[in-house]
Amino acid sequence: MEFRTVVDIAKPDFAIQPCEELLFVGSCFADSIGQRFRDEGFPVTVNPYGTMYNPASVLHTIERCEATPQTAFLTLGTNHVYRLKETGQIVDNCQKRPATLFQEEELTVDQCADYLLQAISLLRQRSPEVHIVLTVSPIRYRKYGYHESQLSKATLLLAVQKVLTLNAKLYYFPAYEIMMDELRDYRFYAPDMLHPSAQAVDYIWERLVDTCFSPEAKSYLDEWRPLKQALAHKPFHPDDPQYKALMDKTMLKMAELRKKYTTFAL
Repeated sequence: MEFRTVVDIAKPDFAIQPCEELLFVGSCFADSIGQRFRDEGFPVTVNPYGTMYNPASVLHTIERCEATPQTAFLTLGTNHVYRLKETGQIVDNCQKRPATLFQEEELTVDQCADYLLQAISLLRQRSPEVHIVLTVSPIRYRKYGYHESQLSKATLLLAVQKVLTLNAKLYYFPAYEIMMDELRDYRFYAPDMLHPSAQAVDYIWERLVDTCFSPEAKSYLDEWRPLKQALAHKPFHPDDPQYKALMDKTMLKMAELRKKYTTFAL
């Protein structure tokens, strides 16, 4: 008997290598997965100008950020944007100014796709060989209403699909579908019942590693894991000779790891 529906994930035509440089721009989910890469020693840039929820704001970050990653993740959260009435410009952050200064709008499928295509073009101008991964955040927006939140996600999914049909050299990772179809139980949500729990993020991370990491990158994670665990250990007696010997051994292995993986970022 099957008790859950497992999302089939297509393999990309590239593979993430050990400690390669990555860029994450987008919603809170980009923050969560980007932090996982950072914890694993990858040199990453995560939302350098703050969390960006809509495709226009994702483009604004790409325009300002000069990073030249080997792989870039663009994560879309909503199609809702806010324009400053005085200028007509879409703002990325209202900076706690009065709501009366802004006008809320919903981007269409075509508008979302256009902003994405502009962001992709900029990334490729700076780094022609960059691998670009598109995702839709599984985080729901209670303030819109749950039906309206689903309509927003549908708009983003249709926009991503349009972009994918126009450009074959893109990859879509189904984080949204994994959360909706594989992890459709409230035990996989944080206490606010909206954001994925730490366990859910761990599971999505495992699916990402299994699908998108090269054999060398997986071997690197196996080498780093025991060292990370040793460094995270909090001893009851830090002056104990056995603990000091363990840490000395760990530091030697860390030096070997840094020598082997020169871009290791911890």
